[in-house]
Amino acid sequence: MKKKTSSHLRHKFIEFVPNNIETGMIYISMENAVAIHKCACGCGQEVITPFSPTEWKLIFDGKAVTLNPSIGNWSFACRSHYWIKRNRILWAERWSQAKIEQNRSYDKALKVKYYNQSTEVDTSLDVISAGSSTNNGIWMRLRRLFRI
Repeated sequence: MKKKTSSHLRHKFIEFVPNNIETGMIYISMENAVAIHKCACGCGQEVITPFSPTEWKLIFDGKAVTLNPSIGNWSFACRSHYWIKRNRILWAERWSQAKIEQNRSYDKALKVKYYNQSTEVDTSLDVISAGSSTNNGIWMRLRRLFRI
């Protein structure tokens, strides 16, 4: 894992993601229910966090942003794991592959439970997580977000 370089992020509310993602900045598109930033470890990978009842939640207190739950970049070589709390990076413990798989199974079960119980699901908010099957809803939203 690269050196943990970032300890603070600035935030910017946007409609569309810019072509150049600035290090140390988290871009938030409420219209597209997503945030994007460069990995806090300094590896340069872009981290996309979609907002939905089964994904991340954004808190904006008028001054700073918080994302819940933590961000585990398990598909990146760096495998970084951190929280964004009030624009600060708080580093979390490194997870084993077994714990990552357990968490992915838990997340998948929560999604199945949520969407099976919900009678009025807005399919435009459908999202995918790392390792899940393709979902047209998220791809359409990402195309619109990146103006593809």
